[in-house]
Amino acid sequence: MHPSVKHILQFFAYEHLPERLQAVSAPFCLLARNMAESLPGNPETTVALRKLLEAKDAAVRALVAGE
Repeated sequence: MHPSVKHILQFFAYEHLPERLQAVSAPFCLLARNMAESLPGNPETTVALRKLLEAKDAAVRALVAGE
């Protein structure tokens, strides 16, 4: 696994979040792991994971803001 792919995967961890936020974050983590394992370790994979991370962050913020 490319070092930059391995690095970005750490930001998909969700176990530390409150349960209600874990429910939103967990599917993004599963998809990120699947992508990291199935896509080649090149810059485009890193970009794809970065954009997925942005989407995950926005989804978590949406849930927090809606409370």
